[in-house]
Amino acid sequence: MQYRHIFFDLDHTLWDFDLNAKEALLELYEVLELSGEGIDDFGKFYERYLHHNQVLWDRYHHGHISSEELKWKRMWRTLLDFKIGSEPLARKMSATFLELLPEKQNLFPYTLEILTYLRNKGYLLHLITNGFEKVQWRKLRTSRLDDYFEEVITSEKSGSVKPQKEIFEFALRITGADVKESIMIGDNPDADIQGALNIGMDCIFVNHIASADRVPATYTIRHLKELEEIL
Repeated sequence: MQYRHIFFDLDHTLWDFDLNAKEALLELYEVLELSGEGIDDFGKFYERYLHHNQVLWDRYHHGHISSEELKWKRMWRTLLDFKIGSEPLARKMSATFLELLPEKQNLFPYTLEILTYLRNKGYLLHLITNGFEKVQWRKLRTSRLDDYFEEVITSEKSGSVKPQKEIFEFALRITGADVKESIMIGDNPDADIQGALNIGMDCIFVNHIASADRVPATYTIRHLKELEEIL
C-alpha cells in the first residue's frame, strides 16, 4: 500500500454537522421557548446560525478568536440578527446546544461501510479535528465511530488548530506515522487540504456539496464510496 496511516476530519466529512445541528437547534428552540423571545421563524434562525458558525470557525481556524468566544458568540450574533441583545441568553443557548449536539447520530452515507472497508484492508485510521475534546468524543461514541480510530487528535489536545502545521506534526508524532505514508481526508479546503499540503502530506478533498471551486488536493471525491477507488 502507498499509504499506511489515514487521517480523517470529522465534522462535515463523516459526521453530518449541518443536519445534526439542525436537529439540536430545533430541540433548543423548543426547550428554551425562543419563539417567546422574538424568534418566530426557525428556518431563518437556523440559516443565520449556520452563517455565523462558519464565519467564526474560519476566524478560529486562523487563531483570531478563542474556542470559548466561538461557542457563545455564534449564538450572540444569531440573536442580534433578530434584534435581541441578551448575552446571558446567548451563553445559555451555547451551553444547551453543546449538550444536545453530540447526542445526534446522522452520518454521511457510507461512513460506517468505508471505515470498515479501510480497517479491513489494514489501514490505521485516525482523526484530526478542530472540534472540542469533550464534545468530539461524545459525538464519536454516540454515532458508533469511536472504535474505528487509533488516535483522535483535537485542537485542544494538540494546542493548535488546522491548518497550522503544528497540529499535523503533533498527529504524526503521536501516531508514529511518516508523512509520506500518510493521507488526510477532509471537506475544508483551507483547514484540511491546505493544512495537509503545508507539511507535504497527500490529501483527499471530500466535496459533499459539489462545489465548483478548484481545490489543489491530491484527489477529489463527491461520495465516500469513491475512496474504494483510491485506497
